[in-house]
Amino acid sequence: MDKPYAHAGEKYEYIDSYYSRTLDDKGGFPQLEGDVTTSVCVIGGGMAGVATASSLVEKGEKPVLIEANRIGWGASGRNGGFVSSGYSKGAGDIVKMVGKSHARELYKLTNDALDTINRRMGDQADNLKANNYGHFEVSWFNEPGVVENYVEFINDLMDVNYEYWPKEKFRDYYKSNHYHDAYLKPQALQLHSLNYTRHSARVAENGGAGIYEKSPAVDIKKTENGWKVTTEKGSVTADRIVMCCSAYIGNLNFRLSNATLPVATYVLLTEPLGDRLKSAIEGRWGVSDNRFSSNYYRTFEDTSLFWGGRVSMFNPQGKKLEKIMMDDLLVVYPQLKGIKANVAWGGFMGYPVHKMPQIGELEPGFWYAQGFGGSGMTATVAGGEVVADAIVNGDERYKLFEPFGLDYAGKPFGPIVAQTAYWLFQLRDAYKEWRLNR
Repeated sequence: MDKPYAHAGEKYEYIDSYYSRTLDDKGGFPQLEGDVTTSVCVIGGGMAGVATASSLVEKGEKPVLIEANRIGWGASGRNGGFVSSGYSKGAGDIVKMVGKSHARELYKLTNDALDTINRRMGDQADNLKANNYGHFEVSWFNEPGVVENYVEFINDLMDVNYEYWPKEKFRDYYKSNHYHDAYLKPQALQLHSLNYTRHSARVAENGGAGIYEKSPAVDIKKTENGWKVTTEKGSVTADRIVMCCSAYIGNLNFRLSNATLPVATYVLLTEPLGDRLKSAIEGRWGVSDNRFSSNYYRTFEDTSLFWGGRVSMFNPQGKKLEKIMMDDLLVVYPQLKGIKANVAWGGFMGYPVHKMPQIGELEPGFWYAQGFGGSGMTATVAGGEVVADAIVNGDERYKLFEPFGLDYAGKPFGPIVAQTAYWLFQLRDAYKEWRLNR
């Protein structure tokens, strides 16, 4: 049986995190050995790749998926576990760029994806998600009327029923002086993201997909009738390929690699806090704030606090990371001073400069779905669905993402530029807080 998570020097395995420590199924998927032929080869076993394979299976195909490490090894198995409709790019900015009608269609894809995630959990739903639904977006800034007006706008645009909460009501449950008005997304989920991704891969495998891990693609070549993807110990010959590697694409494709930046984000899990938790938090919903450098968090049944945030080009480890995240937590909830960390971890996500997913066909038969950093799980599932529907049925909904292309992300200097921008945005948030909240 495979070890649940990696120790120093171990290749392929999951990093030490809450997710790897609480795997439902610690068994692995096979490594690709030998040559196989398929209609579609999906490269990348994160949520986007698995969602693409799942959609293909549901449409009658038997794709092959190859993953360099373990299924859900990257951002898909390390994130905050929040699932709600939407994208990283602000709704108002999307409307300005493509118009309201186009924006509505984009958001409908993520609304539908939320339904798909619920459906794909099947009889495992109780094991994969928290019992409580709902996720709050709360304002860090004292701007009367802004959140209430935004809720009216977003409910109309997205066809949702988000609930406005004034500051006084919100602070009854989340006792921080930094928080102001908020809104609740009542249908949002809290998932065990690694278990969900692996569960979806198992379901796809049972439906006829070939799912292979520890099988990194080392070369992709166009053939007379399709594509040949070579791995360390085998190969896949396919009519079409779908690249879903994002931050972990390496040098597999120059254009796709240079269209996103690998940006690190971090998560901390505290020790169980017992009655101390109630001095700060009495709600069981997920919460995130509206700073550029925001925090997001949720609580568990054992009263531990799951705390995420930050974006950076750096990926500190161990006690150093625990201190960084604990310092952030205590800014919001100073009454929890003295609590201890259980484990902290980080990982990279692929961020496009325009903050929208990159989905399309690079050339005939070569599809891609990447750049989901900050957009969340519904966007990855929506991406898998539109690509699969295009391959099988000729559907053209993937063209909704054409305005958000493969813009050059500035490598190799992009990470330095991004880190500098991050620091500047932090300063902007601090100034805005001082100006509005004094």
